[in-house]
Amino acid sequence: MIESSPDAVLDDAADRLRRAERPLFITGAGISADSGLPTYRGIGGLYSDRQTEEGIPIEEALSGRMLACRPEIAWRHIARIERNCRGASPCAAHKLIAALEAEKPGTCVLTQNIDGLHRKAGSRNLIEIHGTVYRLLCTACDYRRDLPDYADYDGLALPLCPQCSRPLRPDVVLFGEMLPAAALAQLAQVMDDGPDMVFSIGTTSLFPYIAHPVWWAKQNRIAAVEINPGETGVSPLVSHRLRMGAAQAMEALWLRLRPRTGGGVFAQLS
Repeated sequence: MIESSPDAVLDDAADRLRRAERPLFITGAGISADSGLPTYRGIGGLYSDRQTEEGIPIEEALSGRMLACRPEIAWRHIARIERNCRGASPCAAHKLIAALEAEKPGTCVLTQNIDGLHRKAGSRNLIEIHGTVYRLLCTACDYRRDLPDYADYDGLALPLCPQCSRPLRPDVVLFGEMLPAAALAQLAQVMDDGPDMVFSIGTTSLFPYIAHPVWWAKQNRIAAVEINPGETGVSPLVSHRLRMGAAQAMEALWLRLRPRTGGGVFAQLS
């Protein structure tokens, strides 16, 4: 691991990123902190360790089982997550990753976040492994709806499907549910193709499928950069550590990639 000054780490990481063709960016709640969203734990990083007003743990309130047996409780907390996300805009880190994808089509983003900010920023080669809060599905029929927010459902105890009158749900992975097969297949294909650089940004990397690409990078002697102010499970594995926030680090990398025009381009992205 490069343990020199932050500037030296940034210089080397930028040089490697300049030459990379298939960088993989793994992101967690920390990248959305610069968009004003909280980073404390729970689905989407929007709940702390506490019991709900129903007197049950949040993991139970936001579970697939609760959605099946008491959908109004699950929806109450799902709606609170959406209200936390509503109106948030992509930060510089989201935008700069999308700008890199425009230049390097092999760029891929694997995100745990359900806030939709990578998609708003323009990322298209995107694996939303936990889904997105901005797509609603019927729990009984094939109805689905993409929407900018839940304004149409504000004040409703339980939104119902216009086709069959059964409860709607967001297209997210609730506690106790399986990860979506399509997203797992997409991730498997990315790893089969072989990223030539891996970034871990704003995630504690607790889940094996989030930590695995960093393990893979170490085993295959591929540069892996961690951007996180704190210590995580993958910190000992990476080749480059930046104890910085996501936006600060990505701005610094971008300006090294574009030393003459970076400021102007960044101003347009901000």
